[in-house]
Amino acid sequence: MSTSPLTSSIAAAPPARSTDTGTGAGRRGLPQGFSAWWQALPMSLVFLLFFLVPLALILMVSFWNYNEYELLPGFTLDNYASIFRGCSNTADWCVTLRTYWSTLKFGLLVWAITLALGFTVAYFLAFHVRSSTVQTLLFVLCTIPFWTSNVIRMISWVPLLGRNGLVNQTLQGLGLTSAPLDWLLFSDFSVVLAFVHLYTMFMIVPIFNSMMRIDRSLIEAASDSGASGWQTLWNVIVPLSKTGIIIGSIFVITIVMGDFVTIGVMGGQQIASVGKIIQVQTSYLQFPLAAANAVILLVVVMMMIWALTRLVDIRKEL
Repeated sequence: MSTSPLTSSIAAAPPARSTDTGTGAGRRGLPQGFSAWWQALPMSLVFLLFFLVPLALILMVSFWNYNEYELLPGFTLDNYASIFRGCSNTADWCVTLRTYWSTLKFGLLVWAITLALGFTVAYFLAFHVRSSTVQTLLFVLCTIPFWTSNVIRMISWVPLLGRNGLVNQTLQGLGLTSAPLDWLLFSDFSVVLAFVHLYTMFMIVPIFNSMMRIDRSLIEAASDSGASGWQTLWNVIVPLSKTGIIIGSIFVITIVMGDFVTIGVMGGQQIASVGKIIQVQTSYLQFPLAAANAVILLVVVMMMIWALTRLVDIRKEL
């Protein structure tokens, strides 16, 4: 069978080159995943310069020696040994263990109170406020204390809780007390109160965010199945809010464990904390000893964060 000249020319023509030029990295002969690494490079540099490098420097300085005038680069474990000196006696806790227990005590108390308050406020905003406008207004109202500095918010408690403050005058005026209550200010109570005032918002925000992502049909299904309000709360809302609870807990615990300003102001410089010890050591130019304390505190906090993240896979849930 004869073929036309057009058919013969088409058959003899070389195959056309593909118009798919691929990615820019492919055109330049670069690996296909190179563009992703290039995009992550700026944030990786920020993470390296402002997080990993300072931590490495603190760890390095913690092994140095020092005197009254200068730092002595080298490698020694004397700083860590001096921190735990006398802690082998189980009958009487050393200063370091008592200080860490005091700091941990504040962290746990503040965590429990902020969790109760934060969960309650977030639950009210997410499930009992129907209007999105009212939700926004109430949420902004919760952020008003953050419009001023932490120091001003702490100092504002002094005229309220002092011996001649508003609270003591009111209690005495009502005949509930015959003398001023000294434990209201410059005590563990005032420290916990200031912490709760300062950091409850760090618990409200992530829990509220988790609750707003809950499918409302699940709550309706639980109600249709005969579950009571408490059963729905415990078996549906709380499990689906675990991510927000864990994130808020990490925020509160890490901030409280390292805080020394609040404990110093509200405790009247009479309550010890790890952060306060580190601040005093740096003021006396004992930088290697302060660095060793900072490393130990970091290890303790990281262990607490690790324990919290075992309860839920945050990366999977977000």
